[in-house]
Amino acid sequence: MRVLDLGDGENRFNPDWLGAVGALLDEVEAAPAPRALVTTGSGKIWSNGLDLDWMGANPDAIPGFVDQVHDLLARVLVLGVPTVAAIQGHAFAGGAMLAIAHDHRIMRADRGFICLPEVDIRIPFSPGMTELLVARLPVWTSNEALTTGRRYGGTDAAAARVVDEAVAEDELLPRAIERAAGLAGKDPATLAAIKQRLYARAATALRDRDANQLRQG
Repeated sequence: MRVLDLGDGENRFNPDWLGAVGALLDEVEAAPAPRALVTTGSGKIWSNGLDLDWMGANPDAIPGFVDQVHDLLARVLVLGVPTVAAIQGHAFAGGAMLAIAHDHRIMRADRGFICLPEVDIRIPFSPGMTELLVARLPVWTSNEALTTGRRYGGTDAAAARVVDEAVAEDELLPRAIERAAGLAGKDPATLAAIKQRLYARAATALRDRDANQLRQG
């Protein structure tokens, strides 16, 4: 069992952050079975997605960075390890997508929002991100979440099946670990093959370099 703590800041995606998370995923995949992954945070934010300040300061590096973001989402989606996101705080935009790429999501019931605000910040979802969200959310929920930018609190997120369940703060991490531990015995190669076939369309779309460059609407 591995618990990945994203940190106590905004946990925004930039190349250093993506590299650190990727290295930790390497450790998880190299660990002997049985194995599982719980991803959480230790502050009021699980992840606020793309580091817009870094992007503004490094415009020439954005295309390669965007590829890295899509690669991380694809990797988590088809990882040959059971994955559970324990969402203790806000998960917005790319952060919400990373949580949704996990096999299971448990959210704090009384505080924090999960939200896909791209419609309000005038950044259309890339084809790969769209396929990820359509593959992982119920049809009605994906329409509402993507086209309205609704902020879901824990209880509402559970009702809409954005997350599996919403629990009290002190139950969040223990419940996530319990769920992950119950799945840790799955054969890694078999699990990876199933997930790769189940999410083949989304994973292929996420890895399409040409289609996925983010463009402002």
